[in-house]
This record gives sequence, structure tokens and C-alpha cells, in this order.
Amino acid sequence: MSGLQRVTLKPGDTIGILGGGQLGRMLALAAARLGLKCQVFSPDPDSPAFDVVQYATCAEYAEVEALELFANDVDVITYEFENIPSSVAAILASRRPVVPDPKILELTQDRLMEKDFVTRLGIPTAAYADVSSLQTLRDAVARIGLPAVIKTRRFGYDGKGQAIIREGCDLDAVWAELDTRAAILEAFVPFEREISVIAARGYDGQVVCYDVTENQHRNHILNVSRVPAAISEELAARACGIAETIANALGYVGVLAVELFVAPGPDGPVLLVNEVAPRVHNSGHWTLDGASVSQFEQHIRAVAGWPLAQPVRYGAVTMTNLIGDEIHDYAKWLSQPGATVHLYGKRNARPGRKMGHVTVVEPEKS
Repeated sequence: MSGLQRVTLKPGDTIGILGGGQLGRMLALAAARLGLKCQVFSPDPDSPAFDVVQYATCAEYAEVEALELFANDVDVITYEFENIPSSVAAILASRRPVVPDPKILELTQDRLMEKDFVTRLGIPTAAYADVSSLQTLRDAVARIGLPAVIKTRRFGYDGKGQAIIREGCDLDAVWAELDTRAAILEAFVPFEREISVIAARGYDGQVVCYDVTENQHRNHILNVSRVPAAISEELAARACGIAETIANALGYVGVLAVELFVAPGPDGPVLLVNEVAPRVHNSGHWTLDGASVSQFEQHIRAVAGWPLAQPVRYGAVTMTNLIGDEIHDYAKWLSQPGATVHLYGKRNARPGRKMGHVTVVEPEKS
């Protein structure tokens, strides 16, 4: 799918990062360790990534002149979140390489297009249907059954833009509350566990996967990740194979995350792809302290055209997000043996906002 030309940076070159959140912050820190500079573009003057780079552009994504000046100052451009307007990516791509390819960004911004793409690869997902009106919602419910999950096709994350539909729900009210003309209905999956695969792919097609992560969510927001996941080696290999298939089919360059459900099947557990994130991912934060190379460094290596690393995991790893007011208890983690604390420098601890995370690495039990 991607038609990217290879980029090869040298120490001292500059990577432009679209988005100034904690992912951009950690990407910039990883780049600095490798002798690469970063310039961050974000419309938010309080962006955490601004604190760790020498040069930053604070402007709206609609400001074409600011985008052009930003592109002139960097050698290659990447992004820390997938909701960058496609028009922005197009403007930048006409001036500098944008990695991963903006075409991939456009695909993964739309849940229906993403599901169709994965399905065409022969990879299972939950049953789903396109919903564009109240009547198509009724038809989809009749075909898929309940419970089911309705989601906006675009711009939803951490549980935003979605709702569970159960027996007895008022479909008229659900559709009105969602307030969209582009949605997708997905069958509710009675999963055993949620897992994710963090994979990196280079310009040369090499794919490297981290150990499979098991994730627990609270109020639709990732709460705890544990590695290794409590699944068989065979199932873990299948999960990594799915991520590699998707990365290769996309012609991807950089780090991506594939979220999957482990669901019961007649012949044993089955894997269903839930979502593809074309970026470094919250469920890969454990790699900062629990592996020989982090997902952030791996992404920088890929974008720069440098060799990917073969990560070595240091033990049994638990990553806990500090969400909202939990950030105020950071001191208790500072005194816990084996814990590494990461605070993102965000000012306001709003409910549901990821403020930091803590990683604990312990010896694996034999």
C-alpha cells in the first residue's frame, strides 16, 4: 500500500513530530539518546513534548504557512497520534517524507475502512456493519444481534464516540446521542482477555515484534499492561504473525500496535483484531524500562532508516497508568523498590486523562 522512499538520517539531523502529547515527548527523548534532534508541531501551548525539545511550533494544523516553515526545518516527519487531518499530511508530504505513509493514516482513521482492510487479509474480527442512519442501525442490529457496540467511524479513542447497545435499549436515543452519520456496529465479543502486539517495520521490510502484552481497561481506558501475556506460546506466535501480516500489507514503516481479543472457540482460543494504531502505543510503554530497546527508540530507528533492534525483555513487567487524580499519589511509587516512575508534565489532572505511568520489572517465575 505504501510507496515510501527510504530515508537515511545521520546524527544531528532533525525529525519533525506532529502532536505534542506524552508520546511525542517520549519519542523526542528517544531520538536525543541517538543524537537526533526533534521539532514538535502542536496547537496546544501546554504540550508536554515542548518541554524536552529545543525547537517547537505552536500553531493550528490549519495554518499552512506554519506547516510549510515546520517542514523546511526538518528532514523527515512522523506523528504521535492518528487523528492528524489528512490535508495536513498531504501538505507536509509534498515537502518532506512523512512516515508512516499518510495513506495509512487515512485508512486507520476510519474504523470501517480499517475493518474492511483487515478482513480482506483473511484476519478475523468481530462481526461488523456500516451504519449511516437509524434504519441501517436497526438492520445491523437485526443481523448482528445484541449486545453490540456502536462506534463513530472517525475520531474516537479511550471509549469516546461509542456505546454498548443491549436488549431493551432505545435505538432512536442511542443514534441521537451518537450524533453522527458515519458509524460502525460491532458484535460484542465475550473475550477471555485483551492483548496487543507492538511491532516495528523498517524500510527494508524487516518486522520485529515485542512480546505480547495483556491489557486491562478501566472505564475504556488502559489501566494495567502485563508482559508476558498469560497465553500459550503458539497463540502468542499467531498474534505476532497477524501484526506482521498487517504491517507488510500496509508497507508500514515505524511502530504500530495491533489490539486483539482472545475469545473462546470450538477448537480452542481464537484471535480477533479489534484495532490497529499506526503509532507508538500506551500498551508498549513497558518497553521503556522492561526491554533493551523501547518502542520509542525502535520507531525513531525505523523512521531514520536505521537498523531495527532485537529487543530483550528483562523480566515479568507490569505497567500501570496514572490517570486523573492518581497522579497526586506519585510519591508512593517513588519509594517502591523496582518501580520506575514516568510523569508527563501535564498541568491539569482531568478525569480520564493519562498523567503518567509506572513500570515494575520483576524476575520471571520458572
